[in-house]
Amino acid sequence: MMFKDNLLELRKLHNMSQEELADKIGVSRQTLSKYETGESIPDVEKCRVIADLFGRSIDDLVNYEKESDESMGLGIPPKGKHIFGMVKVGEKGQIVIPAKARKIFDINPGDNLLVLGDEGQGLAIIKEKGLLDLLKMAKDPGSGKD
Repeated sequence: MMFKDNLLELRKLHNMSQEELADKIGVSRQTLSKYETGESIPDVEKCRVIADLFGRSIDDLVNYEKESDESMGLGIPPKGKHIFGMVKVGEKGQIVIPAKARKIFDINPGDNLLVLGDEGQGLAIIKEKGLLDLLKMAKDPGSGKD
């Protein structure tokens, strides 16, 4: 069961004892212990409280599989962050963007993507529309610049 493993990993990552986490989510230490051993599972509301406490989504808290190829052993990503897995660079520099990433970011055939690079940080890919939206927001119409 993934929930129990994810809960235990997140508690340890945040250096919390069972007692501390139990107090924060409003259950006894014994109940938390049962969650971590898989003897019981919290209700949806309690899952939401736990997910919010750790800054993760309920879906990742319940379903994230650390052993999957996508995780690369990095653990559950924070809410809104994703690990899509490895891609292989072809002879001409082409990569295939994983289907899950294309779905989440609404990337479709024919879309224009801008590739940005920082020698210290790495590469980033942004949709052309996303860049144009950012530029529009950054432009201050009250500043007198056109």
